[in-house]
Amino acid sequence: MAEIIKMPKLSDTMTEGVVAKWHKKVGDKVKNGEIIADIETDKATMEFESFYDGTLLYIGAEAGKPVAIDALIAVIGKEGEDISKLTAGGAQPAAAADTKKAEPMAAATNGATKEVAKPAVAETKKVEIPSTVNIVRMPKLSDTMTQGVVAKWHKKVGDKVKNGELLADIETDKATMEFESFFDGVLLYQGTEAGKAVEINSLLAIIGKGGEDITAIVAQEKAQGANAAPQAQPAKQEVVATTATQVPVQQKATAPVIQHAATNGRIIASPLAKRIAKEKGIDIAVVHGSGDGGRIIKKDIEFYTPSTGRSAASTFVGTESYTEVPVSQMRKTIARRLVESKNSAPHFYLTVEVDMENAISAREAINKAAEKNGEGKISYNDIVIKACATALRKHPKVNSSWLGDTIRYNNHIHIGMAVAVEDGLLVPVIRFADGKNLSQISAEAKEFGKKAKDKKLQPADWEGNTFTVSNLGMFGIDEFTSIINTPEACILAVGGIRQVPVVKNNHVVPGNTMKITLSCDHRVVDGATGAAFMQTLKAFLENPITMFV
Repeated sequence: MAEIIKMPKLSDTMTEGVVAKWHKKVGDKVKNGEIIADIETDKATMEFESFYDGTLLYIGAEAGKPVAIDALIAVIGKEGEDISKLTAGGAQPAAAADTKKAEPMAAATNGATKEVAKPAVAETKKVEIPSTVNIVRMPKLSDTMTQGVVAKWHKKVGDKVKNGELLADIETDKATMEFESFFDGVLLYQGTEAGKAVEINSLLAIIGKGGEDITAIVAQEKAQGANAAPQAQPAKQEVVATTATQVPVQQKATAPVIQHAATNGRIIASPLAKRIAKEKGIDIAVVHGSGDGGRIIKKDIEFYTPSTGRSAASTFVGTESYTEVPVSQMRKTIARRLVESKNSAPHFYLTVEVDMENAISAREAINKAAEKNGEGKISYNDIVIKACATALRKHPKVNSSWLGDTIRYNNHIHIGMAVAVEDGLLVPVIRFADGKNLSQISAEAKEFGKKAKDKKLQPADWEGNTFTVSNLGMFGIDEFTSIINTPEACILAVGGIRQVPVVKNNHVVPGNTMKITLSCDHRVVDGATGAAFMQTLKAFLENPITMFV
């Protein structure tokens, strides 16, 4: 009998998985215990073995695509076995079933073609726009703008309008900007009242010679709605949107000539730039514009130097580009869990500065002894983990978890150690850290660090932590705050050791200090509780020998 294989839940936080690679293809023989696929979870890529003997009859998950937990990924059975009922929800059979269902539907549709097609034949006659009439649409004035608001009309219907004259103030999602007319004529129609939102490309105004009947044009625009075709814009207006092309010309003793993007021969400049140029007596025709399409803006006038015709502002032209990559399962889980933590747990932060002189001396002495005995060296992070574990034993309320209706005070101390990997962050756990010496903690930390980078960690390696340490000191970070790894109540952020002047015995002397910051969930840990823990931790780090007394 055929056996269904579903996407397994390989970690406590996994909601979907990705088959990174299939080791078998449809038709291949499979043995119990044989690897059939590599599955990428939110924390690692793990080998997935078959639990059955037989032939791989069906693959329901394409390599590289996410699949929800318990979704069908494969079927194993006897060669030639009918599995159509089992795979009815699978991608390939479903497609076939849909095709069959579609056939009678298509036939029914074809039979009704004459009746259905009749309304489609009657096309609405498109209104021809006279050459004297110019349609003005709501422009897109920022990269994120989807609609605009006419904050103020500077012209009313019937007013004469000149090319370059202010028509309206338009409020975007980022600023309120002056909007000029690109045409000479009379304002025949306003498409919106001041203060109302209008979609991009919707009818904003109509400018004509005066006296034209625009009733049909307005009706057509309203019928088309906000999706009016951009091609209805006259060619004159399109020129404004094109990028200015600078044409080099030979310079004479007189001021240089600057080639501008223009419409109907006019120089594109903001009204403010024009006004400042007029006040300063600057010929705007010789100023180089740094705005969109060569538009002259305020700063071009303010930084204008007559010798070159260019403003002192940078004229470097760069190219915008970007690369988009699919979000990995690990990154999805990091995003989901950190947002949940930040939104649900009320964080507060406690920072202290630790004198590390004695810790530095102790580490040097321990490592010298370890080198003589052929043992591995310890790091400052190992000392911090040991100090945290010892301090937690004295402050059990910090070694706790918020569970909604209850607070769990953990009697055991498991320290999570944040490790940066290529795709994000993993937190392997050093269990019963308070009962281990520095050498044991160091050996486990090194092993976990290597396994994390090689993606060899197993679920048991990252589950069950009661407190977490995140250290960015080795990256030159002096101080930072961490987001709590829920359901834990606290996480410690460790900065780097810095050489700074310190006061000892009323004298300023060179010293070595390190800042540590405790993030606390205020639902579980109060300020005084967290402060008492930090005092104890500081004392252990400043006198490491006291941890072993």
